[in-house]
Amino acid sequence: MMQISLRSKESIGSLLIGLCLCFFFFSKSVAQELGNEEVKRLQRAIFVFNFAQQVGWPNLEDQDSFKIGVLGPDRTTIDLSALAQKRKIFNKPVEIIRFQQVKDVKEVHLLYVNNKYNYEIYYILSKIRDKNILLVTEDYNFNASMINMVNVGDSFEYEINLSRIQNEGFTVAPSLRRYAITSSEKWKRLYKKTEKSLTEVQEENKEKESQLEDKDREIQSQKDKISNQLDELDTKKREISTQNRAIRDLYTESQIQQKKFEEKVLIEEELEKNIQDQIDYIQNQEKQINNSHQEILEQNKVLEEQKRQIEDQNKILEEQTSEIDTQKKINILLISLVALFVIAGLIIYRGYLAKKRFNKELQAKNLAIYEQSLELEAKNKELEQFAYIASHDLQEPLNTISSFIGLIAEDYGDSFDDVGKESLFFIKDASIRMKKLIDALLEYSRLGRNRDYVEIDCNKVLEELKEDLGTRIKTSGAKIIADKLPVLRGSEIEFRLLLQNLISNGIKFRGKDTTPEIKIECTKITDLSEGQKDLWKFSVQDNGIGIPEEHQERIFAIFQRLHSREEYQGTGIGLAHCKKIVESHGGKIWLNSEVGKGSTFYFTLPA
Repeated sequence: MMQISLRSKESIGSLLIGLCLCFFFFSKSVAQELGNEEVKRLQRAIFVFNFAQQVGWPNLEDQDSFKIGVLGPDRTTIDLSALAQKRKIFNKPVEIIRFQQVKDVKEVHLLYVNNKYNYEIYYILSKIRDKNILLVTEDYNFNASMINMVNVGDSFEYEINLSRIQNEGFTVAPSLRRYAITSSEKWKRLYKKTEKSLTEVQEENKEKESQLEDKDREIQSQKDKISNQLDELDTKKREISTQNRAIRDLYTESQIQQKKFEEKVLIEEELEKNIQDQIDYIQNQEKQINNSHQEILEQNKVLEEQKRQIEDQNKILEEQTSEIDTQKKINILLISLVALFVIAGLIIYRGYLAKKRFNKELQAKNLAIYEQSLELEAKNKELEQFAYIASHDLQEPLNTISSFIGLIAEDYGDSFDDVGKESLFFIKDASIRMKKLIDALLEYSRLGRNRDYVEIDCNKVLEELKEDLGTRIKTSGAKIIADKLPVLRGSEIEFRLLLQNLISNGIKFRGKDTTPEIKIECTKITDLSEGQKDLWKFSVQDNGIGIPEEHQERIFAIFQRLHSREEYQGTGIGLAHCKKIVESHGGKIWLNSEVGKGSTFYFTLPA
């Protein structure tokens, strides 16, 4: 065991020595790399300050500070801020500002951008044009920026684009041009030189990494040897511990057996005593049980005598109960007959009072209906008069306006400028739109006046509508799917207009890349609220743009539009027509809609 522990110490010592050597080489190379990087960062900041110092800025004397912007999450912001505490530009304090996006760049004199953050150079130039901002970039293509820097070894070189700088109103010092790279070939050579040095550094790093991997393998080998030796020690310790436990268990077991024997003797003595006590107790119990049994036999004789007496009394009670039940039934029957006569009299009296009250209410309602019919007749006459005025007196000045606008445009159109011609077009378009609104209003006023109802085959009406709308269906690629529709009574012209408006809306109000799909269904229902009245319930479902919930109530009002005429043409009266047609036939109309998924219009008509 001593030999194993000495070897373990030697292995652990060699392992620590190897780890120390690896850490020394690694820390030395990292420190060297960090030193070069810090120098490079300081040089970058100094270059940016020197560029600003060698460019002439317009109106700089009117400003309190010189502002430098940095685009992106670049650490150059920290370096420039540190240098700004020590240096000024044109005797003005320097302010460093960071921007995350190109669109946020404003109110700076100089903007620094590094190519490693992938900002598009031409997009940056377009956003800072005519803003007196000098663009300084790093590692972009030759002649792409105003001033462009490139990494060369431990320092930087730069090239300038005089035309872009002068277009922004800047002047460049001769010293800045003297040391700048003037040709793309020299720029390419710098890039190749930089790439070559980068390759050498990468190869050197690979060689160091290979050495570190070899050291790691040696250290791991030493660790494995130490681990094996420790496992052997643990195994032997476990064997010794097992033997010690076995010895202790044997000694304990012998003591326990001796103790158990003594306890067994005592327990047997106590058991003999308990058994004798239990035998005495059982004998006493048997005597008591025999005495109780004798008493029970005597009580049973008494109970049998009492049982016979109870049976005789029950027979007498049954006979008396039968007589009482018969009398009770007769009394209940008599009371029921009297109650029926009283209830029938009350019902007849209440019916008489109700009939009398209903007759009075009916007379009052008939009078109110008569007065309303007179009022409606007067309003219908006024509406007919309005329709006549609208169709003749209102359309005549509109036709005159449209005619004269056409004559003016034809005879004097060349005398107007573009604004005048556009005004004539707007006037003519407005007069045409007003004529359409008047025609729509006249058509709305005529709806519901035709009471000559006929049998309507809804399937035939739908087929004729498909032929009339054939051009629009073919152009939009619409699909119209319909179940077997019923035959009902009503105005065929108005029912045709109802379906036409709902189908046209489904084709019109759709998304740009959506093919219209319109599904028409009809089922027969019973309306319990109107005394079990049978109705046809129609549904017209589309996959259009849908209607927001807050606008679903007002779309049935006349001339209500949810979109501009440029988006969707029309007068905004189509759904008002549908509501008036359905209600004039004694039905109701409503809808369910979800924005972006389409709408389903429901309406009922009497069966």
